[in-house]
Amino acid sequence: MLVSAKEMLDKAKAGHYAVGQFNINNLEWTKSILLTAQACNSPVILGVSEGAGKYMAGYKTVVGMVNGMLQELKITVPVALHLDHGSYEGCLACIEAGFSSVMFDGSHYPIEENIAKTKELVALCHEKGISIEAEVGAIGGEEDGVIGRGECADPKECKMIADLGVDFLAAGIGNIHGKYPANWEGLSFETLDAIQQLTGDLPLVLHGGTGIPTDMIQKSISLGVSKINVNTECQLSFAAATREYIEAGKDQQGKGYDPRKLLAPGAEAIKATVKEKMEIFGSVDKA
Repeated sequence: MLVSAKEMLDKAKAGHYAVGQFNINNLEWTKSILLTAQACNSPVILGVSEGAGKYMAGYKTVVGMVNGMLQELKITVPVALHLDHGSYEGCLACIEAGFSSVMFDGSHYPIEENIAKTKELVALCHEKGISIEAEVGAIGGEEDGVIGRGECADPKECKMIADLGVDFLAAGIGNIHGKYPANWEGLSFETLDAIQQLTGDLPLVLHGGTGIPTDMIQKSISLGVSKINVNTECQLSFAAATREYIEAGKDQQGKGYDPRKLLAPGAEAIKATVKEKMEIFGSVDKA
């Protein structure tokens, strides 16, 4: 059964580890992530961007697939299904479809409007036992066509949004989505520290977990980050394993073209990436 992400993240914050949000793109992704979470005895958050939701034929399809897998694969670790970078309309659709968690990304609205919409969604989510993440300050890089430069959030604005009752907060601290450029300046731990001092026990979220060095990840966890989002890294490892299979001509041997065989190396590669991340984040055996 899907659970809200609130309890798992409150536990992570108190225990100084982080829970990974791994974005899903299809059945293989979902199955690989769930099996790895179960094998690692780790809580996990399945992230769905609006684009991926559309690609998978809609939010109800995603909910049906995930709920079916939890049952059929006998998954007992806590699993949250979370809308990533949701619009206001997207959040409403996911709440209705049966997601257990949503992120409202109102970071592109003026702060007053971000506050008004966040407030409304907090009330709606909490009435249904759904957790809600908000964002302050754009996350750099490209996310569904929106490009930012790794800005840092204003800690006072973070406090204003935190006070609305959100369950966890994404704040820009110089992190970006996608691959990090060679001239990236690193995370701003001063910003992170200032945000944590104002927001207290609220779990903080680090977007763009791919490519941030392990020591920076661990330092950010010590400063209150309890949820780390990973997407690009799984895509890269899936692509590399699939390329290797095809370049070795394995799709032309016997029934190597069967999608179950063709996609197997990529699915295994996702498992390895997820396991490695769970170990770095410290969530292994925390279910």
